[in-house]
Amino acid sequence: MRGYNVLFPMGFHYTGTPILGMAKRVQDGDAELLAGLRGLYGVPDEAVRGFSDPVKIADYFHEEIKAGMVEMGYSIDWRREFTTIDPAYKRFVEWQIGTLRGMGLVVQGSHPVGWCPRDQNPVSQHDTLGDVEPAFTEYVLVKFGLEGGGAGEGAVIPVATLRPETIFGVTNLWVDPAAEYVRASVSGGGGNGGGAAEKGDAEEWIVSAECARKLEFLGKTVVRTGSVRGADLVGRTASAPGTGAAGLPILPARFVKQGTGTGLVMSVPAHAPYDWRALEDLREAGDEGALAAQAPVKIIESKEYAGIGCPAAEACGRLGVKSQDDAELLDRATDEVYGREFYGGSMVGGGGEGGGGPAPVPDRFAGAPVPDARGAVGEWLSGGGGGGGPPAGHRPSEPFLEISGGPVRCRCGAECVVRMLSNQWFLDYGSAAWKKNAHECLSRMSILPKELRGEFGNVVDWLRERACARQHGLGTPLPWDDGWIVESLSDSVIYMAFYTIAGLVGSGALRAEHLTQEFFDYVFLGMGGSGRPEELARRTGADAGAIRRARAEFAYFYPVDARHSGRDLVPNHLTFFVMNHTAIFGRDSWPRGIVVNGSVLMDGKKMSKSMGNIIPLRRAIAEHGADTIRLAILVSAELLQDADFGSEAVSGVASRLGAMMAECERLGRGGGSRGGGGGGGSAEDRWLLSRARSLVLDATSSIERMRLREALHSILFAFESDLQWHRKRRAARAAAAARAGGGGGAAPGGGDPDAVLREAYAARVLLLSPFAPHAADEMWERLGMEGRASAARWPEPPASWDDPAAAAAEGLLGGVIDDVARIVRVRKRGPPRRITAYVAGGLKARAYRAILGMVAGGSGGGDGSDAGGRGGAAAAGAAGEGAKRGRAGASMGAVMQALIADPDTAAIKSDPGFVQRAIKDALAEPARAREAKLRLGGALDEGAVLAADLGALAGAEFGAGVEVRVFAEDGEGVDDPAGRARHARPFRPALFIE
Repeated sequence: MRGYNVLFPMGFHYTGTPILGMAKRVQDGDAELLAGLRGLYGVPDEAVRGFSDPVKIADYFHEEIKAGMVEMGYSIDWRREFTTIDPAYKRFVEWQIGTLRGMGLVVQGSHPVGWCPRDQNPVSQHDTLGDVEPAFTEYVLVKFGLEGGGAGEGAVIPVATLRPETIFGVTNLWVDPAAEYVRASVSGGGGNGGGAAEKGDAEEWIVSAECARKLEFLGKTVVRTGSVRGADLVGRTASAPGTGAAGLPILPARFVKQGTGTGLVMSVPAHAPYDWRALEDLREAGDEGALAAQAPVKIIESKEYAGIGCPAAEACGRLGVKSQDDAELLDRATDEVYGREFYGGSMVGGGGEGGGGPAPVPDRFAGAPVPDARGAVGEWLSGGGGGGGPPAGHRPSEPFLEISGGPVRCRCGAECVVRMLSNQWFLDYGSAAWKKNAHECLSRMSILPKELRGEFGNVVDWLRERACARQHGLGTPLPWDDGWIVESLSDSVIYMAFYTIAGLVGSGALRAEHLTQEFFDYVFLGMGGSGRPEELARRTGADAGAIRRARAEFAYFYPVDARHSGRDLVPNHLTFFVMNHTAIFGRDSWPRGIVVNGSVLMDGKKMSKSMGNIIPLRRAIAEHGADTIRLAILVSAELLQDADFGSEAVSGVASRLGAMMAECERLGRGGGSRGGGGGGGSAEDRWLLSRARSLVLDATSSIERMRLREALHSILFAFESDLQWHRKRRAARAAAAARAGGGGGAAPGGGDPDAVLREAYAARVLLLSPFAPHAADEMWERLGMEGRASAARWPEPPASWDDPAAAAAEGLLGGVIDDVARIVRVRKRGPPRRITAYVAGGLKARAYRAILGMVAGGSGGGDGSDAGGRGGAAAAGAAGEGAKRGRAGASMGAVMQALIADPDTAAIKSDPGFVQRAIKDALAEPARAREAKLRLGGALDEGAVLAADLGALAGAEFGAGVEVRVFAEDGEGVDDPAGRARHARPFRPALFIE
């Protein structure tokens, strides 16, 4: 509609493993899945029977989604449609992954990945239930030694911690007394490097069954040798590595989780609220082991807990924690203590090099900020520490990786784990040079909403190696290594380039066998020069003209202007989109923008099968209509917020569209001319065209900034207020004319009385078209316009619609009527008998124009806000918002100094109160309204406007018998019994109501 060629294509992503899991569940007769397919999604039985083939599942929903997009009215170029398992697209993926490998950005090695143990595949966000990206938490596995002379003496009790620096404050260990722990011989590489034993010897470990399973995926050799009940460990003691502390009691705790870490926990009661509270629970119950345990030892000092011997106890007491079962309060206390100590804490010194004693932190760590100490203590422990813990020659600690925030489940239902993969193919997203280019690209891009720019930069910073191949699923085989398939996110981050040639593939002008590495190098990278098409034609059998056209299409449409997607894809797909483009393409083809949106809720709740609130798109269209759905989603939220699709929004939108349709029908029946383009007609007609101009400017500005809710609000609701004022003004004028014996119904000077309304409505319908194309086309036809609104040009209001005098006059009238109505409500004496208005004198008018100029001088011009609106008093009431847009430098002193320096306004120095109020009035005005009043200059005769039209409006609003008088504050014969005239300000007349 703005005159540009726009490529809006659509493809369908088939690759990955989730669809294999669904097909397997169909084969297994999964009752829940089959019921959902038939009931929720309405899949016919004959289609369901074929769903044991994953491609048939994809094909079915492909067609359903496409049909929904067509019914929704999306302007998609379906000639370019493809799927990610089409032979031609597979050649494109081979070129992409081969190009990255040739640049040294695809590497083979051992790295941790999210892993589905059932599918035996790496997993990413698209592979998991709930689309959760499997993130890793790297713990330090601290190895305590089991003491006590009983069974298992000398065994390792490994404890996973995120705070190795707190090892100096450990007073005991925690165990789940109801659990059955595994005794196992553990050897081999672990975590993210480092062995179980420095000499390669196996160690006997005691861990939860869940932990033993996770260790196997981390490259450990785990040979189960027996089991031990948690209850049997209670009362035993342990020694700590590094500190040399021995005799640490093992105590029972209800908060210990078998699925987290190793299923055993080290206790630092001075700094860990859960530990402190569990110890207090036992002491209050008279537990002998707890009573014998060492008192909490403070090893971290921070300003928030200065002078407090036990920060955890202080936080628990203040929050009212009563037991270890108060999980919500304990979580809050934990977040508070950990946060304060991490960001503002330092290690307490005085423990010498041997540790022990009341201040056991070794001198080497004394005074170190907690973040520094965390890393330093971890390295110290892994290097041997200060003794104690596991047998000599064995590392006292090592890394341990676990899925963050688990459990995370694969779409097949299995719980995901971290696996150390060897000989796996990875994209080297950790490359410093690659990250540098990505940051450069991001710095040049438009990111909407703007607050996400930093998040993208952070993702680039922490990205590391990512698996780019798997051994199962639909997709493209890795060109150089049989048995591997390109991973489903790696095959779909530069697919936009393929859209530019997909039309030629779809038409048959280019076939898969034509699409060689050299072909893509020429088309997408420009390699080979002008003679390349003929050479490629000879080598591939493709038509040279088709090759030239492919290159021309890519050069014409690239780079990508806007990549739209959801917030959940910022940490992966959207950032990979930037990374891969910067690696493969030249700078002139790097993407220009990313737009991120939220999700759609249903009546305030996330859509899910369990809640039964999923409505398939096509069913929603059948029930509500495409445009109603589009608008109901858009009016509920801006980009990054979750949009709430609810019955109230649907009803409101449907009602508004119906009313607009009826008004277009009425205006279309009126016939006559399309309107004169402004300039003539009544005052309210000229004002309405001025408001229509503002509507176009405001909506255009909002859409350009992707503030779609804001734009739609202007079109659907804000302009409706303008139309209501126009109807009120027209009705008041007609009633006054009828009382005076005139006709009242015809347009001034004859002609069609609705011509201006039709003109304004036509602009409004065009603005609505991108949001509600079907309804807009119908409205356009009912208005009697030619063609379709959706194929018309964006409205460009003629210069004659710009009428600052009309805008100011209607704003003045509306403000006075609002002020009178407010006074009448406060007085509670019934309708007014007489209204006297006093307009500001010439000195005040000159001073106000000068003040407007000073304020507008720093406002930055128009901002697309309510320009020339009807409510003068209402505008003044918006002073807070207006002040944000105004010039901060418009101080009372500076303004008064400038006014006194000008002979035309110098006399205003005797009325500083007026100057102060006028500054507030000016700041309350939207920027474009200030600019319009400045252009108006002194051309508006406020007294004449009120004398001409206030009487008719007041009669319609308060009763036909009301008398209206208008005086100039500095005029002759002013009747001012209450002394109100001196309070008059420009566009804010003083009022006396009788």
